[in-house]
Amino acid sequence: MNQVFFGIIAISFFFAILNGTPAEVGKAALDSAKGSVDLAIGLIGYITLFLGLMKIVEEAGGLQFMAKMIRPILVRLFPDVPPEHPAMGAMVMNVAANALGLGNAATPFGLKAMKELNTLNPHQGTATNAMALFLAINTSGLALLPTGIIGLRSNFESADPAAIFPTTLIATGLSTLVGILAAKTLSRFFTSPPHDEDFVPVERETHEQSLQELIPLILFGFALIALVVTVYTYGDAASAWIMPGLIFGMVLLGVVRNVPVYESFVSGAKEGFSLGIMIIPYLVAILSAIGMFRKSGGLDIIVGWVSPIIEPIGLPAEALPLALLRPLSGSGSFGITADLIQTHGPDSYIGNLVSTMNGSTETTFYVLAVYFGSVGVHRYRHALWSGLAADITGVFASIIAVTLLLG
Repeated sequence: MNQVFFGIIAISFFFAILNGTPAEVGKAALDSAKGSVDLAIGLIGYITLFLGLMKIVEEAGGLQFMAKMIRPILVRLFPDVPPEHPAMGAMVMNVAANALGLGNAATPFGLKAMKELNTLNPHQGTATNAMALFLAINTSGLALLPTGIIGLRSNFESADPAAIFPTTLIATGLSTLVGILAAKTLSRFFTSPPHDEDFVPVERETHEQSLQELIPLILFGFALIALVVTVYTYGDAASAWIMPGLIFGMVLLGVVRNVPVYESFVSGAKEGFSLGIMIIPYLVAILSAIGMFRKSGGLDIIVGWVSPIIEPIGLPAEALPLALLRPLSGSGSFGITADLIQTHGPDSYIGNLVSTMNGSTETTFYVLAVYFGSVGVHRYRHALWSGLAADITGVFASIIAVTLLLG
């Protein structure tokens, strides 16, 4: 991200000289910095609301319920990991937390999973097939509740902030599927080195897998498909009920499970307030750089160059920086998304597209660096290519989903 930030500033400075716009570029930096703080303050309320609601779901056992649904399919996806091994439990909890949008909980589970997977690693320092597949699932950004983007759209007065809920489901589902298929396929071409001499294989326990274990997950999948079909059929009349229904359902779950919903909400809301304050420096940095780039005239020139190439496939040139930056930086891509939504409107095609793109994939390079770095793995094998395959799929799936449902 250091190189990206410096690159945008340097290019802006070059175009300011070329076009004779130093005063405009300097003013844009100051105005964007002020606007970044205003944006962050406006987002604090939405972040606080959603994290408060998610705390209710978490204490009501929603995370454990999601983990129970996911476990049968992960056992089948990871044949090299014993079903009762701690690595399996940590992976299940990580995927469940990501699916529910609990990023703060997902990361510790993910690091725990990598640590446990490394105990099964017959060649230390090199990624195993299980590690690569687990990272592919993480970088594909499987998230069923894009609450952060919904809050951002609300901040810019979207007529239907939750309209991107079904489009994000489609895009994140397809990117995850492609990430899994890529990891499984590429593992055949990226051979593993010989086992370490001191490696002792873990004894596997026999575990009979029943198709009945998949019934809850299948029913949940049909429910999501039904939601997408309903929105496709009835449009705004259906999507308008997503947000109130979601809030009511979360609180109702807490009441049914005898959770002190008010106290739980306040506890989660405090975390949301702290998070909202924490993102201010990141937004100031990236939005100031983008503001300078826009006023320098450089963005208009680049858009003019690439528009004839990428617009026929439904990707506006203005959204290309987000597609390129998303695998590199979460804060940077969020800043670009905010800028595009503010410029073009949250309910425009570009606004809906970048909202969906931001919620359908993760920061591939960051995830690989943190997770592999935590266990000393420096030979990634096919993990990077699997993650990038998921990222590319997320972009095209977002275009298709937005065109079909919101176009």
